[in-house]
Amino acid sequence: MALGARPAEVLRMILWEAGRMAGLGIAIGLLVAFWVTKFVESQLYGVKALDPPVFAAGAALLAVVAVVAALFPGWRASKIEPVIALKYE
Repeated sequence: MALGARPAEVLRMILWEAGRMAGLGIAIGLLVAFWVTKFVESQLYGVKALDPPVFAAGAALLAVVAVVAALFPGWRASKIEPVIALKYE
């Protein structure tokens, strides 16, 4: 904001970064989960290896939690006066 960014742009930037990290984590988690399900299916009787609604619901829940977790710090960062932040650093 000290260099001319508007508060909405600061919030958007923070949410974008959190979304990228969450998206990467969800993608890696889904790949590992697909790999692990073969082992779980072989160890437990009556468990299906792939259940797309469960994977989709888990990924969606994690995405919502990541956005909500980034929303409050992003909102606070967009409300800080640039002069105060620069003096603090």
